[in-house]
Amino acid sequence: MNNNKISIIGAGKVGEALVGSFLKNGLATKDQIVVTNRRVERSDYLTKKFGVHIATNRDAATDCDILFVCVKPQVAASVLEEIKPVINQNTLVISVMAGITIQQMEQALPEKQPVVRVMPNTPLRVDKAMTVVCGGTYTKESHIELTQNYFDALGRTLVLDEKYFDAVTGLSASGPAFIYIIIEALAEGGVKAGLPRNIATELAAQACLGASSMVLETGEHPALLKDEVTTPAGCTIDGILKLEEGGLRVTLIKTVMEASIKAGKLGNK
Repeated sequence: MNNNKISIIGAGKVGEALVGSFLKNGLATKDQIVVTNRRVERSDYLTKKFGVHIATNRDAATDCDILFVCVKPQVAASVLEEIKPVINQNTLVISVMAGITIQQMEQALPEKQPVVRVMPNTPLRVDKAMTVVCGGTYTKESHIELTQNYFDALGRTLVLDEKYFDAVTGLSASGPAFIYIIIEALAEGGVKAGLPRNIATELAAQACLGASSMVLETGEHPALLKDEVTTPAGCTIDGILKLEEGGLRVTLIKTVMEASIKAGKLGNK
């Protein structure tokens, strides 16, 4: 626990997940957190659920040590213009916005404002997120470490050059949606094979979780781990042949590429 005052501008799904995780993991108390949302009913919901303070964007940006900006990229320019006159130069601004570059942030904020760009994904709701971090022109190593401290509690973090962020967005941030479709499809296969739907879904989800954990914890290449399962003349190889026949590998590669290309265009609107 530290004494940093935290403001979150744009407490939508990601902002709400940050609040919940910070409170759950003891990174802040409800009295240290201020959130903003343009919808009154949403603000009321957040107050009732977490007991945090609700404020306007300007008030939230005026008195805080760390400012998370979680708005949609389409409204980023207007929000940054709104808070620019009131933000303290020592406030660390953490951008959680797809497509908005550090340069765009720095140009829209006061001179020499420390900015860190992060790209998490929605499993932060269950402390299983993957968050990529990149520092700006005026950030110090301590800013990067502080940012990682918050997001390490929500999963894993990785510091990367900003040139990778569109690809990160297409793979890591969008990836859970692609995996959900795979889990759903595997479960449908289980139902087709005779399993009750709830059991098929649990088996499919745990299989994905276990396989992911094997890759991360062993450090082995996925192809080698796949070969461990694929015994000669067994049932797995027949299933893999169907995957290859259906073009799953190529489809997933193209899926990540499409999402990455779109991510690169978001900040231009």
